[in-house]
Amino acid sequence: MVKQRKSNPELIDEENPEWTAADFRHAQPASSVLPELFGAHRSAEMLRPKRGRPASANPKTHINLRLDAEVVDAFRASGNGWQTRLNAALKDWLKSHSPV
Repeated sequence: MVKQRKSNPELIDEENPEWTAADFRHAQPASSVLPELFGAHRSAEMLRPKRGRPASANPKTHINLRLDAEVVDAFRASGNGWQTRLNAALKDWLKSHSPV
């Protein structure tokens, strides 16, 4: 026999109550419900597994770059996000200088 635990009133969610055995019996898989709600094409897209980060609209280019230690140390000393700040500093430099 399984003991029923008393529910903590602070944890009761009135808008989303805990499922009962009857709820589980009547549940349907998303693959059978979503096409009716969103159409076949959109539901297939929703159900397709997504891996990794979403694709960026402006992806950055990966390069290997050798910089002076003093430059890297100065940006690293400024804390987390130093690579982003280094990128911003280079962008700012390009506004007033020609790379050639």
